[in-house]
Amino acid sequence: MQRFQLAPNYEISRVIHGGWQLASGHCTARSEDPVADLVAFADAGITTFDCADIYTGVEELIGHFRRRYRDLRGEQALTRIKVHTKFVPHFDILPRISKSYVERVIDQSLRRLNQERLDLVQLHWWEYREPRWLEAALRLDDLRRTGKIDKIGGTNFDTYHMLEIVNAGVPLSCMQVQYSLLDRRPARRMAAAAVEYGIPLLCYGTVAGGFLGDRWFGAPEPTEQLENRSLVKYKRIIDDVGGWDLFQALLTILRQIADRHGTDIATVASAAMLERPGVAAVIIGARDRSHLTSNVAISGLALTAKDLDLITGMLAEAKELEGDVYGLERDDHNGNRTRKS
Repeated sequence: MQRFQLAPNYEISRVIHGGWQLASGHCTARSEDPVADLVAFADAGITTFDCADIYTGVEELIGHFRRRYRDLRGEQALTRIKVHTKFVPHFDILPRISKSYVERVIDQSLRRLNQERLDLVQLHWWEYREPRWLEAALRLDDLRRTGKIDKIGGTNFDTYHMLEIVNAGVPLSCMQVQYSLLDRRPARRMAAAAVEYGIPLLCYGTVAGGFLGDRWFGAPEPTEQLENRSLVKYKRIIDDVGGWDLFQALLTILRQIADRHGTDIATVASAAMLERPGVAAVIIGARDRSHLTSNVAISGLALTAKDLDLITGMLAEAKELEGDVYGLERDDHNGNRTRKS
């Protein structure tokens, strides 16, 4: 497993275990022992875990994992485990967010995760027209200074607001963004800013909710209701960048590359993102350890210049999504965008 120095004395695995799929109400097929699954990921070298205060039950689960991992592998091994959580204030609280509210939620995460200091807290803000997003970032930085938080990052901020936070003196260690072969919006502005300001990108959605996988290679375009919100979201992206035929052409290229390397489409799609400027790691959603071998293989897959040129050439035919990072999704959340049918 490749590792990345996210900040001085702060190292992460380049493949991060994403906890969203473990949240109650989202995960329909829970593992019999999810804590043992997390131990297996850590033992395999995936030692960084992503969660959020709004992922129901996930911070508590990772807290249980940390205790078991310390008991099984010792205190020294536990120091390699990094947990990235998110501070996601409720939409209704945005206009009146306070220092006491921020500290109360952070204290809750500390209890749930069984930590004396949170490794990394990533701020998410639903609506820029509620202007206290910068105040929230500064309050998190206050808690960093007092020792409750080690590092601060962001989630789904666009480039302008990310740089406003940095210019206010908040030391952002990373920015988590949706970034894939289909959704290339971060390449427009954010990746260059990330390199210039030393704010590495942590990428989710690298397999587009599963669409960038062998299951969909050669499959007809779905006409029935898709099984979850994630697939609905990424199907809309497929439509916007060029439609099902172009998507299948991309899968054909990825399948050819996968065949040469003895792997699968999803592994190629995620490994390709690790080659992008400014990208520190990819976040892989995992309900259990059934795909652990392929998850670990992502960071070790050495794509050739020919492989990357084939992907680039294919994507030259794709349309660009509108706007900066998370702009379309933010509009959808707030009901501000009318999409063409």
